[in-house]
Amino acid sequence: MTDLARLLSQPESRTLEFKRDASSLRPILRALVAFANTAGGTLVLGCEDDGTIVGLPDAADTEARLASAINDSIQPALMPDLQVVHHGNKALLLVCVAHLPGPFHTVKDGPVEGIFVRLGASNRPADASQRAELVRLAQAIAFDRQPCLGTEERDLDLDAARQAFAERGRELDQAKLQGLGLLVRHGELLLPSNGAMILFGREAPRLAHFPNSELRCARFLGTDKTEFLDRYDVEGTPLDALRLVPAFVRRNTRMAGRVRGMLRQDLPEYPVQALREGLVNATAHCDYTLRGSQIRVAIYSDRLEIENPGTFPFGTTLADLEAGISTVRNPVIARVLRELGHMEEWGSGYRRIQTDCAANGHPMPTWKELSTVTRIVFHPHPDVTSSTAHLAGEIVPAPSREGVNEGVNEGVNEGVNEGVNADEAPFDPASVDGLNERQRWVLQSILDGNRIRSGAIVRQFAVSQATAERDMATLRERGLVRFEGPAKSGSYVLVRETGGED
Repeated sequence: MTDLARLLSQPESRTLEFKRDASSLRPILRALVAFANTAGGTLVLGCEDDGTIVGLPDAADTEARLASAINDSIQPALMPDLQVVHHGNKALLLVCVAHLPGPFHTVKDGPVEGIFVRLGASNRPADASQRAELVRLAQAIAFDRQPCLGTEERDLDLDAARQAFAERGRELDQAKLQGLGLLVRHGELLLPSNGAMILFGREAPRLAHFPNSELRCARFLGTDKTEFLDRYDVEGTPLDALRLVPAFVRRNTRMAGRVRGMLRQDLPEYPVQALREGLVNATAHCDYTLRGSQIRVAIYSDRLEIENPGTFPFGTTLADLEAGISTVRNPVIARVLRELGHMEEWGSGYRRIQTDCAANGHPMPTWKELSTVTRIVFHPHPDVTSSTAHLAGEIVPAPSREGVNEGVNEGVNEGVNEGVNADEAPFDPASVDGLNERQRWVLQSILDGNRIRSGAIVRQFAVSQATAERDMATLRERGLVRFEGPAKSGSYVLVRETGGED
């Protein structure tokens, strides 16, 4: 198939539009402006909207008239490639437009109302946020690298930032903060960047400037949003969300068993690493200038969706994404994600999603560019939907981080170990190394047949709820206990003294 035949066989899209003729120039000029502002594209004159080829009786005259209109009616000056081609005995005019720094606008509509962008196969006036992003793009200044006016260095939780980098064996000194774009010059002042406030800002100033930086999760009963089964708002930074959201997903999705040889393998409903990549990409590509919209994770009975504010970054198409070509909307945030091990090279996320899905036979997700958001839709593994799959645990909220959502989330089962083997020697909590007095008391109380929740530690030892939750989290992480039953009435049970696998 020739390149022309391949082009004509495709439907209208973000980068392709058909027009029957040039009898009405205004929609043609708007389409060319939208292509230039968004991701480039090709306008084909001589085709119906459905791709039916009708041809142009006067292709050369149309080319000359359109070239003159483009020169007079679009600013800044736009120089597309116009070419008359033939398909069979019918002449067509191809108008190829590159994505260029603008923003471009139609003269008749004006420098504000005349700025158009491409959404799917339609041309739409750019909103205020999109116009601002186009200006920043032309100036080569990313939003997350700009100073966050009204803040100062003490509004950053630098202790948390240094700890996060230390866990990766990296230091975070003043020079590194500036090198990463977390601290930027504003006149004589050194201020946190927008990216720094989003990732490491203290709660009050961060939410004052970026109320949409928190992530929301929900589990719905069916295939729409009619009825909630569970919901969880991560009251922390996007970095906290990357750590906490997977637990919510595990607790609200199903698991099936697959036997390979002599071993049984637990098969999750959705690909774990691919979901992680989806979350990381949503964090890196989110348009944090959009108020009233957050990154959202929605679990339905037939799909899981990760949605971030903002369409594909200008200059990027789905084909680019599939080819590993990435335009990063937030280079500061993306750089920090790479430094902290959440993100590898730019543009490689799609390949890792593809690899993880293929590894266990999960369907590839689909991407959707909607009005103001980008959505990735994951579909259940066919073995899970066709089997008597079970939930990974009772539906309960995800775990809290220290100091956030205290006392809410008691039921996260970090381990999947089986119960205590009755044939083993009696379990002695005193024999387990590395536990404090409260944790040993918990283990002994469970052995004695008592129903234990973290509130029991608060009452017994007069400590805070946060301290009690940390105690229980340590026991869960070591595989010593797990939570059984509903969130409100369940309790912890003993797993084993070592926390190892059977």
